[in-house]
Amino acid sequence: MGQTFNVRLEPVGIEFEVDEDETILRGAFRQGLMLMHGCKEGQCSACKSFLLDGEVDLDKYSTFALNDFEKEEGWTLLCRAHAETDLEIELINYDEEILRSGVALQTVTMRVETIEELTHDIRRLVLSGSEAMQFKPGQYADIGIPGTDEVRSFSMANLPGGELEFMIKLYPDGKFSGLLANDELKEGDELDVTGPYGVFTLRQSDRPLLFVGGGAGMAPILSLLRSLADKGIDRPAIYYYGARTEQDLFHLEELAELQQRLPNFRFVPALSDISDDVGWDGERGMITDVVTRSESELGEMDAYLCGPPPMVDAAIAMPDANGVPENRVYYDKFTTTAE
Repeated sequence: MGQTFNVRLEPVGIEFEVDEDETILRGAFRQGLMLMHGCKEGQCSACKSFLLDGEVDLDKYSTFALNDFEKEEGWTLLCRAHAETDLEIELINYDEEILRSGVALQTVTMRVETIEELTHDIRRLVLSGSEAMQFKPGQYADIGIPGTDEVRSFSMANLPGGELEFMIKLYPDGKFSGLLANDELKEGDELDVTGPYGVFTLRQSDRPLLFVGGGAGMAPILSLLRSLADKGIDRPAIYYYGARTEQDLFHLEELAELQQRLPNFRFVPALSDISDDVGWDGERGMITDVVTRSESELGEMDAYLCGPPPMVDAAIAMPDANGVPENRVYYDKFTTTAE
């Protein structure tokens, strides 16, 4: 460990210490502060904040997330910034409701218990260990790639306590998912898991819930739905799930069961790549189009979005265009390089 510095966050008045060897974002996570973030790699700008006082050194980042003019003005990326002095930082993108409610960062060694095929390109991975990782429904963790210093990020699908359950999309050259695709990861293998991360958690509200997702993006949404059922929270909720074909759907039995346990919940799958002569009684088309034509009062809902980056990009614009305030739209978006 190197020298430590004090960081003060405004306008919330929170202070914490960071080591010079860790980024400001990781230092906050380590102490259970849930700061807004996205990729953690200096690419998305979700953690962009304004440096009011002090000096930082930045790891490599994308100029799309922070251009030279912004950097000269005093903007910085908390996921890339290392403190060189005591700091005062103005948070621009933050949620005071959850900021102080986080779980301190943990690293645990876990064993592969189950690898299960959900679809031709999505696998269910279950890990267990002697020490349970604490997290909030909707959060994610970093799983270490064996033999390297690299990690990949995946959302938990289960409720906290005991095992960790993930849904992982397979990519041909994926550094982690390739281990699953090529049967190189076996039951009994050990993996290092660090977390929790993420702010895709349920906010306190009586407003109806709109969930929109696709592919392995079902994981955090399913965690939230399981939490609603477990706690007996019967908020009106609807989950629009986008898939290409009927063969890309999974967990239909559990989602039907959740509709029984949560009387005000509906699951609506939509298929985007299906010909007119196929006997499918459900919705057809792009999931964002299905939501727009089906929901007349989007402006009264809280929107939770998770899925492949193109789907999330399209879905983010949809609530805004239909009267949902930006501060009521929540999403996790992982790049395919994180698989």
